[in-house]
Amino acid sequence: MTHKILIVDDEQNMRTVLAAMLAKEGYEVVAAADGAEALQLLDDDVSVVVTDLKMPKIDGMALLERVTSDFPSTPVIMITAFGTVSTAVDALKKGAFDFITKPFDRDELKSVIVKAIRTMELNEEEIRFSPDDLDPQGLVGSSAPMLAIYETIRRVAPTTTTVLITGETGTGKELVARAIHKNSPRRNQPFIKINCAAISENLMESELFGHEKGAFTGAAASKQGRFELAHKGTLFLDEVGDIPRDMQVKLLRVLQEQEFERVGGLRSIKVDVRLITATNRNLQQDVKEGRFREDLFYRMNVFPVHLPPLRERTEDIVPLTDFFLQRFNRKLNRQVEGFSPEVRELFLRYEWPGNIRELENLVERMVLMASGPTIQISDIPPEIQSVGSLLSVTPPEKRDKPFKDFLKDHMETLERQMVMKSLEECGGNVTKAARQLGLSRKGLQLKMIKYGLRK
Repeated sequence: MTHKILIVDDEQNMRTVLAAMLAKEGYEVVAAADGAEALQLLDDDVSVVVTDLKMPKIDGMALLERVTSDFPSTPVIMITAFGTVSTAVDALKKGAFDFITKPFDRDELKSVIVKAIRTMELNEEEIRFSPDDLDPQGLVGSSAPMLAIYETIRRVAPTTTTVLITGETGTGKELVARAIHKNSPRRNQPFIKINCAAISENLMESELFGHEKGAFTGAAASKQGRFELAHKGTLFLDEVGDIPRDMQVKLLRVLQEQEFERVGGLRSIKVDVRLITATNRNLQQDVKEGRFREDLFYRMNVFPVHLPPLRERTEDIVPLTDFFLQRFNRKLNRQVEGFSPEVRELFLRYEWPGNIRELENLVERMVLMASGPTIQISDIPPEIQSVGSLLSVTPPEKRDKPFKDFLKDHMETLERQMVMKSLEECGGNVTKAARQLGLSRKGLQLKMIKYGLRK
């Protein structure tokens, strides 16, 4: 199928350049000199609208509103030389798929168009969770990355395939694991979770495989391990990259043979377990550096699932905040009605280094501390509020910068704050702080040097 792209720009040269570029990519291209002409060309056959912002008669914002109203499934990409923080946020809030500033990278525009078309196709396929379809297990979002995740769950859940879920800390890896389990034939069997990073090395074997009475000091009775408890169900190994290397050999055997012995036991125990693992580490790099067994990695990585960070799916921020608001209103017996426009705008600009978990924790805190019916900027913690304050104190002439440039200018400040906060929370322990931030130890050390935080 050939997709039709509608280009809207009052500059003839820009229309010509874009039309030639997109036609070369195999798209059918139609062009309009302004919003009024675009509305005459707009129909159900248009896959994507690429529009300038500043135009005579009907400008890009007005056109965006008409498209989202009359053709809600058609993605709109804003492209303009007049991109500021406020217009970018406003365009995204009004339903724009993405916002690109001139001069733009052609490959970037091509990539955004591909993503927009994929999103449209997924929407048309009506990939949705419903009680009669998929159980979301707390997953929220309708962005292109999340729609792809839903489809992945739909495909892999009915199988017994081993799944490796990767992503930064706080991206929702456990939720995806639970969704896979709940939509599988094992849904009525146990879902057993173990956080490998939270178990000491000398207890890891006992936790996974159990032990017999008298196997070691303190073993007053026999104990089933997580594999036994998960029999016929699903075992979720979170932070699997932290498993000690000697335990990796034993885990590999279980994956290959579906059997093991308890600590201090001689009898082989057969189990039927579907294994799902997750990590925020780069296991391929760990394999290269000898920290993780290559054979175990490939045994776990049969079906990889990667969760994007929240900053790459900003369309889901508003639905997530509303979801958490309702949850914590019920949990805390509060009646907070919502968020001020300034707060929502701030949330769209913030990078969320702690991802969904950070957003969830923040909403809970704000619901608890809110002094009025609506959460205001003053209710936001200082380290996050600083993003908004930077905007408010910036002279108007400095604000007329592209959205991406504004974020780039201030991200180092925010990054330094997060590094300092993690180091403080971890008592100066670089290894723990690196794990909390989803960085390698070396990566955190380099940032500490960069920001003058290392003595």
